Amino acid sequence: MRLRGRKGIREHLEQQQDLVVLNPREYKGRWAEVFGNGRPIHIELGMGKGQFISGMSVKYPDVNFIGMDMYDELIRRASEKVRAKWDEQGGLKPQTVRLALGNIEMIEEFFAPGEVERIYLNFSDPWPKKKHWRRRLTHPRFLEKYRHLLNENGEIHFKTDSRVLFEFSLNAFAAVGLQMSDISLSLHEGGINEAHVMTEYESKFVGQGMPIYRCEVMVGEAALQRYHERKMEMFK
Repeated sequence: MRLRGRKGIREHLEQQQDLVVLNPREYKGRWAEVFGNGRPIHIELGMGKGQFISGMSVKYPDVNFIGMDMYDELIRRASEKVRAKWDEQGGLKPQTVRLALGNIEMIEEFFAPGEVERIYLNFSDPWPKKKHWRRRLTHPRFLEKYRHLLNENGEIHFKTDSRVLFEFSLNAFAAVGLQMSDISLSLHEGGINEAHVMTEYESKFVGQGMPIYRCEVMVGEAALQRYHERKMEMFK
């Protein structure tokens, strides 16, 4: 992806220390200090322009959210959306959300084992060519990294418009022994599912009548236990 950013974009981001984290390595194991509280940490890997992370941060004020992307321009655009969304809440400054500049390939350098409670993978690049499959964010090599970062309540929430990527991901989750739940082949069939905050891509695809594939993956022991306790209720 090539993004043409504004002149002086890095300087602009450096002035947003209350929201933007340009060196996430410095906070590995210390994200609770960044937020100043011990609330659960949820991260979106590949946040795009920030519609999802900004919406989630105001909808769930008891959670700390981190949106991560590797492009300065996307961090800038996301920062504008976050501030606008929080401004709608009465002029509040963003308190429980941060935007981190980083390459997901090095995710284990940014977070300590057990530091994260939930990972969101929304409309990740499907990397259609077989020689590029290792770059898919649901490839087993990434799943093993996520497993180390997630705590006992750890979950992965995955959404995509690509049926090919979805099928690949379901098989990848199964291959590493992860339990899947709430699998949907058309999340918004019959109308917008208001329980879910949508991304920019999601809004576009739903408007075009395209199906959205989604599932949740239980990683932590406590998350898995809760799943087992409620799974039979789903079929009553």
